[in-house]
Amino acid sequence: MRGRVVAGARRGAGHASAPARYSAIGCEFYARAFKHALALACALALATPAMARPVKLLVLGDSLAAGFGLALQDAFPARLEADLKARGLDVKVVNGGVSGDTSAGGLARLDWVLADAPEAAIVELGGNDGLRAIEPAVTFANLDAILTRLKARGVRVLLAGMHAPPNLGRIYTDAFHDVFHRLAAKHDVALYPFFLEGVAAEPRLNQPDGIHPNAAGVQVIVDRIGPHVVRLLAERR
Repeated sequence: MRGRVVAGARRGAGHASAPARYSAIGCEFYARAFKHALALACALALATPAMARPVKLLVLGDSLAAGFGLALQDAFPARLEADLKARGLDVKVVNGGVSGDTSAGGLARLDWVLADAPEAAIVELGGNDGLRAIEPAVTFANLDAILTRLKARGVRVLLAGMHAPPNLGRIYTDAFHDVFHRLAAKHDVALYPFFLEGVAAEPRLNQPDGIHPNAAGVQVIVDRIGPHVVRLLAERR
């Protein structure tokens, strides 16, 4: 027994044992395989373009954007996204609407909604300013600050105008209407003059309150504003 052990030791002297040889060969094989796999991965990374991602379009607004009284899929942002996708555009519309929001409220939460890093935005604010008879100069200042910060971020903007209630008098309604035109000219942004065009004062297109559009009314808004949004996205590119 002792002789066999000694003899075995002598036979192995100066030579790697079989398991050791196999281990070394295996390590070398896997090392070469890893190098080839790494080289292939690098080549593919250089040859293959980055995966396209949807364009983020922010809708910064009030209850008209939030979808007051509607199912989520019937709110303006959801309907607009569906319309844009039907046109072949890969767009993610971010609902930045808060019911009851004024232009001051939109300005106060602007940093929060910009955390989504939108590349384009529809600014739909001011309706509640008009309903509360807020001084048009205040509305102008708030929207001016919003547009300034969006442009500083490189966000392309479509400004949606609103009308003030006629019972506030001609002087107020004219001044309020003028706010949106002055802002569009100052910031050189596209203006959609009246967000509720074709829907306001149409009972069949509004909810019982006569202010907020129903699902059919939202679709009318989307159909009308859609081409303007398409142009906005084309300008972004």
